[in-house]
Amino acid sequence: MPRQFTEQELVIASHNPGKVREIGELLAPFGANVISAGDLNLPEPDETGDTFVANAELKALASMQGSNLAALADDSGLCVNALGGDPGLNSARWAGPSKDFNIAMAAVHYKLRDFNDKSAYFVCVLALAWPDGHVETFQGQITGQIVEPARGLNGFGYDAIFIPDGYDITFGEFEAEAKAAIAHRAVAFDQLVKACFA
Repeated sequence: MPRQFTEQELVIASHNPGKVREIGELLAPFGANVISAGDLNLPEPDETGDTFVANAELKALASMQGSNLAALADDSGLCVNALGGDPGLNSARWAGPSKDFNIAMAAVHYKLRDFNDKSAYFVCVLALAWPDGHVETFQGQITGQIVEPARGLNGFGYDAIFIPDGYDITFGEFEAEAKAAIAHRAVAFDQLVKACFA
């Protein structure tokens, strides 16, 4: 049985304002006071795991230990089939030290130039760590296609080059609420909420 979340405060183990905002909005109905690892000046741990699950757990535990509060971490990435699943675990690293995702999206386009297969998928793993070290993880995924050029100014990361299957606009063109309802993070959140907040 998954553990129920009854804590008053929850640290979002991220320094990415877009991600913190998106997660905070998803958690708003459940009454937990959400604060970010960045607001607490917690260091970003090295993501040394070899899976999304391992990295999400690592980040959640680091924020929990640094704050002595429950912490929720997300490890997510874009996996492009023709590129053997890259950028995958290295999705953020492709944006370079300046975290410029225009560079990362350009790199995806460049590497895909000789491939007809533009299929890709976003993965999101959420890890929720309690102050006693207990961790629960949840995974979501959504499939789609890479498009060029990038389209739309909404969202963040690789959103402007990804069209989810069944749609004709990129995540960068979705309104925030519409994206939140179907994206990989929403799928993982649905599992988290049913397991720990229901």
